[in-house]
Amino acid sequence: MHLKSLELQGYRNYDSASLSTGSGVNIFIGPNAQGKTNLLEAIHVLALTKSHRTSKDRELIGWNGDSAKIRGELERKYGNVSLELQISSQGKKAKVNGLEQRKLSGFVGAVNVVLFAPEDLDIVKGSPGVRRRFMDMEIGQVHPGYLHDLQQYQKVLQQRNNYLKSTDASRASPELLDVWNEQLATYGVKMMQKRKNFMYHLQRWAEKIHAGITGGTEKLTVEYQPSFGSPNGDAFQDHSSLFGQFMLKLTQGKEQEFRRGATLTGPHRDDLTFAINGKDVQSFGSQGQQRTAALSLKLAELELMHEEIGEYPLLLLDDVLSELDQTRQTQLIETFQSRVQTFITTTGLESVNMNRLKDAAVFHVRNGELLK
Repeated sequence: MHLKSLELQGYRNYDSASLSTGSGVNIFIGPNAQGKTNLLEAIHVLALTKSHRTSKDRELIGWNGDSAKIRGELERKYGNVSLELQISSQGKKAKVNGLEQRKLSGFVGAVNVVLFAPEDLDIVKGSPGVRRRFMDMEIGQVHPGYLHDLQQYQKVLQQRNNYLKSTDASRASPELLDVWNEQLATYGVKMMQKRKNFMYHLQRWAEKIHAGITGGTEKLTVEYQPSFGSPNGDAFQDHSSLFGQFMLKLTQGKEQEFRRGATLTGPHRDDLTFAINGKDVQSFGSQGQQRTAALSLKLAELELMHEEIGEYPLLLLDDVLSELDQTRQTQLIETFQSRVQTFITTTGLESVNMNRLKDAAVFHVRNGELLK
């Protein structure tokens, strides 16, 4: 997978920008607040139609404009693909090879990315919401249908929560709750089974990569922790059994949910756990172990996507190399070197082990302008 060119119009601090990229490593260098991360974000938005930095689309549009446009020319193993995404107050319009897509889910997956940013170094010790977002974004790239299930689940969840907050348990409508429970379980079970399958395969790669980084002295275990049941239990193997278990949990927890005004069961309360040699990394791991676990997880994403789609995704490294010591930086560079088209932001090349990089294309960024 190779992003051949990128064009921006009215995006963030770029009035207009056009970039022809190298097939290997592309480095965006410049002081802070000049627009380096905006370039990586634009590639990320082109892949997922969402930013990793904000949930407000208005923030993606330049101060003086009412819309933003991102175009990309992509070379994939099955041929070239032209992508265009327009963002405005009316929403988003997406085109693939000039044809407008009725649903954004038909656009997601045309280009795949793995983003590694400084905040991802905290994925191990951060909040459960960070880890759920990680699962959602990565699964959605290789299984676009997952995004539909997620959106529908969130819609039903919000309606149900609003009802729980505004209604007393004694006056609640059992029929109305039954409808929401069934919808929540229908979409939730699909999400949970996809999460379990994704994390099973990601764990396999992460364990292997982590062993390589640590010279075989540490074994990393990453486990999916659903809000109820065991991912290795029999119910997870059967859709109807898991559905029944979900419905039972919703029914049993009704009184408590009305007291708290929130739905207490479902994938919106799932989490991941990390262990090294059997010990919880989140609570007892050193900062170096936590960073190595996060790095292993990101490198595992590259391999899993390659396994799923038959080619490597684009790798976006947002000012992350300076956060890694020489050992971890070398491991990261050797992983993507010559295999993965990579985009790196940095304030200075002194933070990058340039001796390990070959034929990197360097672009200087100044106030929303690109100079090669």
